[in-house]
Amino acid sequence: MSQIIITCAVTGSIHTPSMSPYLPVTAEAIAGQAIAAARAGAAILHLHARDPADGRPSAAREDFMAFLPAIKAQTDAVINLTTGGSAVMTMEERLAGPMAAEPEMCSLNMGTMNFALYPMLGKRTEWLHDWEEPFLRDSDDLVFKNTPRDIETVLRLMGRERGARFEFECYDLSHLTMLHHFVERGLIHAPIFIQFVMGVLGGVAAEPEHLAYLKQTADKLFGEDYMFSVLAAGRQQMPMARLCASLGGHVRVGLEDNLYIARGELATSNAVQVEKVREIVEAAGRVVATPDEARAMLGLKGKDKVGF
Repeated sequence: MSQIIITCAVTGSIHTPSMSPYLPVTAEAIAGQAIAAARAGAAILHLHARDPADGRPSAAREDFMAFLPAIKAQTDAVINLTTGGSAVMTMEERLAGPMAAEPEMCSLNMGTMNFALYPMLGKRTEWLHDWEEPFLRDSDDLVFKNTPRDIETVLRLMGRERGARFEFECYDLSHLTMLHHFVERGLIHAPIFIQFVMGVLGGVAAEPEHLAYLKQTADKLFGEDYMFSVLAAGRQQMPMARLCASLGGHVRVGLEDNLYIARGELATSNAVQVEKVREIVEAAGRVVATPDEARAMLGLKGKDKVGF
């Protein structure tokens, strides 16, 4: 059966340090967990930066550069940097690290949306840092802004000018329509790599019928010119990965998307999630792609052409 790309999203900007002692926030921890995930089978490492002092999401160039060289030196993995950063950042802030690093890949959210994190407050009453609780609570009035102008800016600055290709994050059906709009404008070219993001409050729910319709719509819009992957937030992470693998798609796991490895059991690292999903996809008859095989599939510029 066909090769499958495993992406690992190492830390993200959603979960806070109080939620898990295993969430990497320092440069050493992010690099260490990314390297271990790559060795476990992740061909692509999707990376955010954190302020090492308190773990809050960071857009600072120096916070990215504190871990990127180590990952490049010790793995062959494709480095995929966020252009979303955090919903509370400006576009200029979100692009500071990626523009300096000039990676092979970047993520690109294909629309403006509500991004509600406040349900994660749960029953927690103690916090390691004073920013965490307000960050989550105030997300009931949070809009993640990615207008057509924003999307075009990222495509120009990171794509045309710096040679990155994209993980197009589609949280809903309308995001596929927006993606198609930019294809028709000649600003996006095949091969197109779509990441269906499921289970975030404000986007599509992580349900099999929703994935089926998203894929059906993408088939109509993009034909043979695209590949798809699925990430599911929270407890649907592995079930949706299993389904996606059976449909011929690719998969994404990592502590950005889910802090657990089983019901009530925190994942002790990103690598354990990669190991688990690798078992799932290989049991389905898929062959895990190496980083260089992923580069060939996605048409990437190559490790030697990054800016760090």
